Amino acid sequence: MDIVPYLLVAYGTYVVGTASPGPANLAIMATSMEAGRASGVAMALGVVSGSVMWGVVAALGLGALLEASATVLVVMKVMGGLYLLWLAYRAARGALSTAPIEVPAGPARGAPPTLRRHYLRGLGIHLVNPKAVFVWMAIITLGLPVGAPPVLAALIVAGCAALGVVVFVTYALVFSSAPVVRVYAGLRRWIGAVIALFFGAAGTRLLLS
Repeated sequence: MDIVPYLLVAYGTYVVGTASPGPANLAIMATSMEAGRASGVAMALGVVSGSVMWGVVAALGLGALLEASATVLVVMKVMGGLYLLWLAYRAARGALSTAPIEVPAGPARGAPPTLRRHYLRGLGIHLVNPKAVFVWMAIITLGLPVGAPPVLAALIVAGCAALGVVVFVTYALVFSSAPVVRVYAGLRRWIGAVIALFFGAAGTRLLLS
């Protein structure tokens, strides 16, 4: 089978899902601006590690379930499709909102946390983030059809891991400079509109499949 189309869909879903504002992104932004670039990168790598963990669990566990049960496949497609549509709704609502962007508070004042603590904080944020779970559910159901070769699951997880490093570390590098937040705020509505269209199309495709 030609695995390239499935990889492109999986990678595209992952990039949009991870790049769209969420708890991990905002935490990386705040840490980078308040604790410095190294701390932001450490947190970003922790987030990527959590993402890879969920990816491996999804690829192994959900892949086996999907192969064994057509009912589970339908349920997962419905859940993944509805979640993508919900993300589209949230992105559209954000695009229509005129409220200023809110960045969560950074580390508490006092002795600065070590890079290891920033890494573990990023790991913890992503491991308990429902968004990460459902994004991976959507990725696996979109990119890993029943009967797919094992190499496809490995390529999906490995490729998304590499993309995760690019996305989250870029957040840390870019938002090390506070003025960038004002630039993002100016483009936020256009970015939200594009994200809404992508998730809306992907969610509709998943439900109709």
